[in-house]
Amino acid sequence: MALRLVADFELGKDVLPWLRAERSASEARGVGSGGADVVENDYESLRVLNIERNGNIIYTYKDDKGNVVFGLYDCQTRQNELLYAFEKDLEVFSCSVNSERTLLAASLIQSTKEGKRNELQPGSKCLTLLVEIHPVNNVKVLKAVDSYIWVQFLYPHVESHPLPENHLLLLISEEKYIEKFRVRVTQEDGNRVVIKNSGHLQRDRIAENFVWAQWDMSEQRLYYIDLKKSKSILKCIQDVFLNELLILYVLRLVNFGCDYQDQEKLSKHLSLCVFTNHAGSLCVCYSPKCAAWEQITYSVFYIHKGYSKTFTTSLKNVGSHMTKGITFLNLDYYVGVYLPGHFFHLLNVQHPDLICHNLFLTGNNEMIDMLPHSPLQSLSGSLVLDYCSGKLYRAMLSQSSLLQLLQKTRLDCEKMATLHCALSCGHGAQLLEGQIIQWISENVSACHSFDLIQEFIIASSYWSVYSETSNVDKLLPHSSVLTWNTEIPGITLVTEDTALPLMKVHSFKGYWETLNSNLENVKYAKPHFHYNNSVVRREWHNLISEEKTGKRRSTAYVRNILDNAIKVISNLEARNLEPRLTPLLQEEDSHQRLLMGLMVSELRDHFLRHLQGVEKKKIEQMVLDYISKLLDLICHILEASWRKHNLHSWVFHFNSRGSAAEFAVFHIMTRILEATNSLFLPLPPGFHTLHTILGVHCLPLHNLLHCIDSGVLLLTETAVTRLMKDLDNTEKNEKLKFSIIVRLPPLIGQKICRLWDHPMSSNIISRNHVMQLLQNYKKRPRNSMIDKSSFSVEFLPLNYFIEILTDIESTNQALYPFEQHDNVDAKFVEEAALKHTTMLLGL
Repeated sequence: MALRLVADFELGKDVLPWLRAERSASEARGVGSGGADVVENDYESLRVLNIERNGNIIYTYKDDKGNVVFGLYDCQTRQNELLYAFEKDLEVFSCSVNSERTLLAASLIQSTKEGKRNELQPGSKCLTLLVEIHPVNNVKVLKAVDSYIWVQFLYPHVESHPLPENHLLLLISEEKYIEKFRVRVTQEDGNRVVIKNSGHLQRDRIAENFVWAQWDMSEQRLYYIDLKKSKSILKCIQDVFLNELLILYVLRLVNFGCDYQDQEKLSKHLSLCVFTNHAGSLCVCYSPKCAAWEQITYSVFYIHKGYSKTFTTSLKNVGSHMTKGITFLNLDYYVGVYLPGHFFHLLNVQHPDLICHNLFLTGNNEMIDMLPHSPLQSLSGSLVLDYCSGKLYRAMLSQSSLLQLLQKTRLDCEKMATLHCALSCGHGAQLLEGQIIQWISENVSACHSFDLIQEFIIASSYWSVYSETSNVDKLLPHSSVLTWNTEIPGITLVTEDTALPLMKVHSFKGYWETLNSNLENVKYAKPHFHYNNSVVRREWHNLISEEKTGKRRSTAYVRNILDNAIKVISNLEARNLEPRLTPLLQEEDSHQRLLMGLMVSELRDHFLRHLQGVEKKKIEQMVLDYISKLLDLICHILEASWRKHNLHSWVFHFNSRGSAAEFAVFHIMTRILEATNSLFLPLPPGFHTLHTILGVHCLPLHNLLHCIDSGVLLLTETAVTRLMKDLDNTEKNEKLKFSIIVRLPPLIGQKICRLWDHPMSSNIISRNHVMQLLQNYKKRPRNSMIDKSSFSVEFLPLNYFIEILTDIESTNQALYPFEQHDNVDAKFVEEAALKHTTMLLGL
C-alpha cells in the first residue's frame, strides 16, 4: 500500500500482558482483587482514552467487580503505571493527566443498567472530576451536568520548573461552550501534591455557541467553529496561557444538506479535520455523513494557498449495511482521504495546484486492501488511532509500495503523482533514487503527457534542498509540468478561490511565521517566484556569440563565471567518492562550464533577493548543492544505462561500428538532452563529446549530419580532434571528416584542419588565411612587372595574387612585429592552390 502504518502501541501487546502479570502477582500475594484484576472476558473493556503531548497513552478498563481503572503507558520507558481506580460502575467518556502525573481529570457517565456494559446515551448524568493522584488523595467535582464533557490538561512547551504551580485544564462541553480552569498546586509533607484552594478554582470561558472543536495535542492548539450571522468562522487558539486568538477564517459550508443555522445537523453530519505541517500549510478537510453512499463528496480548504478544492467520486458495489465514513489522515506534505474498501486519495498540500500531483487509488487497486477497514482517527504528528483494535499507528508513505505502483501503473497521472509521493518521503533518498533511475533507464518512453527524465530531475533536485530553509518551495520549481488538462479517472474536481484568514498574533514565530509568509506570498506575489533559466539562456548565447566573433568581454567577468563552474564540479566530486563508469567530467567543455557558472550566479542572486535573513554562505552552498544534484542525477541516469548494457570497458574510438548496446545508450543520452534543452539546464562536461562519438558509431552519415544540423549533436573540439586522429583517409572517412569540418565554428575549424594532413584541409586553411589578409586590403599602385623567377610555376593570375599576399604579409609584419604568426603564409597558399587545381584537373 502507498500508505504504511507502523504500530507504535497496541493494547493487546503493550498493556494486556502487564495486566495479566499484575493479576498473577496479586493472587500470589493473596490479594482478592485490585486495580490490576482483569480476566480474559474483560479484555473488551480495555480501550484507549487519550494521548498526551509527550506521547503517553491513557487507557481504561473494568476489573472483575466493575470498578473503573485508569492506567498510563509511558512511550519512553515502555512501562505501564496504574493511575487511579473508581470503585463504582461508571462509563468513562474522557480523561487527561498533567505532565507531572500529579493530577487526573476524568469525565464519567453514570451507569443506566446494572450488570451490563453501558452505552453512552444523551441524558446520562455526567460527572467531571479532578483527582489528586500523587499520592491518591482528594477528589474535586468540577461539573455535574446532563451533557458530555471532554477534559484536557495543557502541557507547557517550556517547563521552567520541575513542579509548575499552575496547571491549565480545558473543558469542552456538549452544550457548546469551552472553559479553562487554572489549577494551583502545592507540596505538603515532602512529595505530597495537593490542590491549592480547591474550593475556588479560577475559571474562564473561552468560547460559546461553537458547533465543532478539535484539539491538536502535539502543538497544543485548539480549533473550533463559531456560527455567527450565517457564517461558519474557524478560530484557533494556541497560546491558551495568554488567551491569544490566532486565526479567524470564514468557511463556506454549503451543499451538505444542512442549513447554516441548524447547529444540531451541522455538528452531527459534518466530518471535519484541521491539519498543519512545519512548512506552514493549514488545511481544513470536511465531508458530510451522507444518507446515500452512491456518491461521496469531500472538500479541502488550502488556507495557506487561498483556494479550496471539492472532490466528488462515485462508489461501486455499495452495500446497504455500509456505515463507515471518510477518514482524513495527516501525512505531513500530504493529506490522505480514506474510505475503507473503496478509495484512497493522497492530496499534495504543498503543491495542490495541479490534480496530477495527487494520487487517487480506487477499490480496484490491490494497494488499498492493505489498510484497516475499521474507522481511523488522525492525530498530530502523523499518528493514527484505531479505536476498535486499540492500536496506535505512525502513518508514513511506503517508498517500496510507491515504487511498485510506479512500475505497474499505466496512467501518466498516477506515474506523476507516485513519483512525487516517493521523492517527498525523504528517508533513504539515495537508494530510492537509484531504484527510480533504474526504472527510468528501462522505461524512458513510458510517459506521453510529460517528460519522465525532466520531471525526475526537477523534482528530485527540489526535494534535495527543500529542508535547508523555509520558502525554498516558492523559489524553486518542483515540477516541469505547468498545466494539466487531462481528467483523473473516477473523480471530478471544482476549485474555488477563498478569502485569506485574519491573523491576530502577538509575535510571528515558528509555524505562524511560516504560515504568514505563505499568506503574504499569496496576497502580494501573483507572478511566480520560481526560478527559471531565461536570463541564463540569454547571457549564455551572448557569450557564445562573442566567442565566435572573437570579441569577448572582460576576462575577469568570464573568469568569475568559470570559477563558479569549478566550485560546482568540486562539490559534485565530493558527493561521489567512487569512480564513475562513464567518461564524464574529464574534459574542459567551456560551453557547459559557462552555462554552469552563469546558473550559479543567477540562482544565487535569486535566493539573495527572496531569502531574507539567510546567511550568504548558506545560500552559496544551497546553490552549489542544487546544481550539483542536477548534474549528479544526469550522470546516474547515464550510468544506469551504461551498467545495464555492460559498457564498463568501453573507450573512445571510431574504428568500429556501434553495437545495439551503444545505440541504446545513445538513445537515452538523446532523451536526456531533450529533457535538459527545454529547461536550459547544464550537462556534465564531456556529455556532448560522448554523445557525438556514440552518434558517429551508431548512425549512418546522412542521419549523423542531420542530427548535427538540427542541434541534437553538438560538435566539441575533443570529439572532432579524436575523430581526425583515429580515422584513416579512406574515401568514406574523408567524406565524414570534410562534412564535420565544414560544420565547425571558424575558430575550432582552423585548429582541427591543422590536425588533418590532407589537401582538403590545406585548402580550407589557405582560404581562411586569404580571407583574413584581404578583409582590410586596400588597393595601391603597383609595379606591373612581375619577377617570374620567384615563382615555381609561370601562371600570371596566381603569380600576381601571391605577390599581393606576400606584400600584405610584409606590411603586417612591419606594423605588428611582436604578433605571433602560424606557419601559414603566401607560399603555403600557392602550394595548396596548385594541389587543388591539380586534383580538379585530374592530373
